[in-house]
Amino acid sequence: MTTDPLELTSRAEATHFWFRGFREFLTPVLRDLSRGRHDLRIIDCGCGTGYNLRLLRSYGRVVGFDLNEGGVAMTRASGSAVVRGDLAQAPFASGLFDIATSFDVMQCLEPDAAAVREMARLVRPGGAVVVTMAALELLRGDHSVSWQEVRRYTPATARELFTQAGLRVERVSFLFGSLFPLMLTVRMVQRLLRPFRTYRPDTDIAIPSAPVNGLLTAVVMAEARMARHVSMPVGSSLLVVGRKPE
Repeated sequence: MTTDPLELTSRAEATHFWFRGFREFLTPVLRDLSRGRHDLRIIDCGCGTGYNLRLLRSYGRVVGFDLNEGGVAMTRASGSAVVRGDLAQAPFASGLFDIATSFDVMQCLEPDAAAVREMARLVRPGGAVVVTMAALELLRGDHSVSWQEVRRYTPATARELFTQAGLRVERVSFLFGSLFPLMLTVRMVQRLLRPFRTYRPDTDIAIPSAPVNGLLTAVVMAEARMARHVSMPVGSSLLVVGRKPE
C-alpha cells in the first residue's frame, strides 16, 4: 500500500465523494469571478496532482506550480503547463494573472502569511485570490497526519490571513457542513484509538464502497447547490475569496 499522499489523491480525485463535492462548490465561484470570460490568466499555487487545472481551463489559460517533484511530474503528464516552485517565493512576475487559486495547501505551510502575500502579488489590481483550507482544530485526524498539517483555520483566522496580505475579503464560507457530524465522530475516534492501532494513511481518502460513495456524493452535491443561497454554520473546509484593490 502506497503512503504517498499525492499518489493516494490521484487515485481518488475523479470519483471520491469529497472531490466531486469540492468541484461542485468551486464551479459557481469561478463562474461568478469569470463573468462569462474564457480568456483569463489563472495560476494554481500548489497544484498537487494537477487535476484541478482541468476545471480551471474552462475559464482561460492556466499554469500550475508546486514544490513537490512528484506533483510536478503528475501535472506535466496530464498535459498541463507546470513549473516547480515555492509558494512563499513564486517564480512569476507581479500582476501577471487575473485569478490565483490554492486548494487545501495553506494548512500544510508554515509561512502561510507569506504564501497569501505572494498570491496577492501575482494577481493584477482588481484580480481575485481563491483559497480553500482545512477548518477547525477539533477535526484533526489521520488525514492531518498524512499531510503534516501545521494548523486548521476558523473564519476569523482565514479572514485575517487575507486582510494582512492587503486583500479585500469578499467571501468566507464553510464547506462540507452536511458531513460535519460524521467527520467529527470519525476523527475523534481516530485520535482516541491512535495509540492502539496501526495507522493507515489512506483512511480518509480511500474511495468507499459504491453505494456509500454514491450516497455521500448525493449529500455533498445537494449541499453545494444549496450553498449558492445559504451559508453553512460549520464545516470541515473553508472557502475564501479575496480581491486585490484597484
